[in-house]
Amino acid sequence: MSGTSEGPAPATELDRPTVTEGEIITSAGTDPPVLCSPSPPSYRSVFTAAPLAMAVVDREGTVTGANAALAGLLGRDPDSLTGAVAADLVDLASDARTWHAYREMLRGRRARLRCTRRLKHPEGHVLWVRVTVAPLPADHGGVLLSVADISDHRELQERLRHLRMHDPVTRLPNRTLFFERLTAALDAESYEESGTGRIGLCYLDLDGFKAVNDTLGHRVGDQLLAAVAERLRQCAENAARTGTPLVARLGGDEFALLVEDSTGTEQLADLAESLLDAIQAPFDLSGRRLSVSASIGVVERHAAGTTPTALMQAADTTLYWAKADGKSRWTLFDPERNAHRVTRQALASTLRPAIDRGEFALEYQPLVGMEDDRVHGVEALIRWHHPRFGTLTPNRFISLAEEDGSIVPLGRWVLRTACRQARDWHVEHPDGPPIFVSVNVAVRQVWDSDLVADVADTLEQTGLAPQLLQLELTESAVMGSSGRPIQALKALSDMGVRIAIDDFGTGYSNLAYLSRLPVSVLKLDGSFVRGFQLEDRAAKASAADEVIVEAMVQLAHRLGLTVTAECVETSAQATRLRRIGCDTGQGWLYSRPVSPDRISELLVQAGVGNP
Repeated sequence: MSGTSEGPAPATELDRPTVTEGEIITSAGTDPPVLCSPSPPSYRSVFTAAPLAMAVVDREGTVTGANAALAGLLGRDPDSLTGAVAADLVDLASDARTWHAYREMLRGRRARLRCTRRLKHPEGHVLWVRVTVAPLPADHGGVLLSVADISDHRELQERLRHLRMHDPVTRLPNRTLFFERLTAALDAESYEESGTGRIGLCYLDLDGFKAVNDTLGHRVGDQLLAAVAERLRQCAENAARTGTPLVARLGGDEFALLVEDSTGTEQLADLAESLLDAIQAPFDLSGRRLSVSASIGVVERHAAGTTPTALMQAADTTLYWAKADGKSRWTLFDPERNAHRVTRQALASTLRPAIDRGEFALEYQPLVGMEDDRVHGVEALIRWHHPRFGTLTPNRFISLAEEDGSIVPLGRWVLRTACRQARDWHVEHPDGPPIFVSVNVAVRQVWDSDLVADVADTLEQTGLAPQLLQLELTESAVMGSSGRPIQALKALSDMGVRIAIDDFGTGYSNLAYLSRLPVSVLKLDGSFVRGFQLEDRAAKASAADEVIVEAMVQLAHRLGLTVTAECVETSAQATRLRRIGCDTGQGWLYSRPVSPDRISELLVQAGVGNP
């Protein structure tokens, strides 16, 4: 199969001297077959004229007689065969197993030997033969060696293998041959003896190929695949350093380039760049000019310790990253990013059961009045005490809960737990001013559940007054909304529940629309507060941030809204926020998120400090 990118793999397999399993038969328990000696005159003429190439070999392994068929097959003079070493004639000593079996035959300890050999004919062509060695009768001694020419059969086998191992559209190696080569490349013997001990893989997928099939038909699609395959093959040949990469079509519009003995990520990066450039050049197909692009996942690593499955999983993951990052690019496998993905999958699969197992808990962060330095309320912040990954903050799992819908039962649990805790604080401190509890609500909770009914039931069950519950929604979830979300917010506001917009200033900031929403609180995003002057006098304040915050505070007050500043970390920030009229502050200056018991301690203090 020369001339294909399959390389020498099939020849390696076929060239290997082998003894087919089951063909070396021991004499134990069986009688050796009785073969007629060619010595008697009645059989000598049969032996000489037989079309099957044969030779009589003595116990020392020397040919004592050979027929014309054997001489013709081997391209030797008949007289030169007598006295020759039989093992040399048909290459029986080239591998240890066959040589041992043959010697056992000569000693009378085995009943039969059969093997396939690749011989070089004196005229230069390759000859494939099937060699059979069987014992002669005991009174004659020695063995009978017969040789059958199976070159035509072998050639047919190779053609069938080539068809079976190659893609008919692109004529590239297919998935079966690719994994055969990949498995061989990761075999310890192949990389320990020589080479760099590393392996690389470019996993390529055409961007938007389905559209070509759908609009122009599969015939044009196949032409495009064949043209892409040719460019990939040329890139592989041009980029070869230690050897030409194997180019294979794995199916559909997916291709792979396997780099054995790679020299590092730089080699794979250069190859990926050349592949992208080659694919992006327009294709001329039967008068049509088509332009396509590709995304490539690149993996390069030590061969030791990896498996075909692990390598392909890494390549598939990296190809997905390339697609997700915008297509028409290559992306290198990142173990840390993959670990995050694996963790995310593990969290997604255990999130719903974790609610039933009680693995979630709430911490609370005080919302402190700028003027009186008193706790006016607390924000409930959920934590997941995962048995494997430890305590996780909301940014690790809330997006997962929103994706699979588990945010609805999780949100109900947070609402009930926070309201019940707020009611307990009021019972514990009946003489103190009441504090409200603020609970985050995802927009999917509004769409996928009856949030108004859930809130009403929770308030009734816990006995918490509606005005002591604040619901926080992000600006992007509220601004521009219509229909059911706005109706739900209005119903909650009519009930007496306070509505707050979280992270204000990072989304649409449609202030005109804001005046028509049932909102009572704006929570300024912490990015604005961080721009204020810090305790370090060498740090410069951001005048623009202060002007923006002051303008938003004044506008909010004109609309009858109160303003809470997030991420207040220093007294200098608090002083500037107080001066421009901010109502409430939240951040580490006052307290980190703490347990309910610590909030109880803060409520009995005259002021609030760092716990």
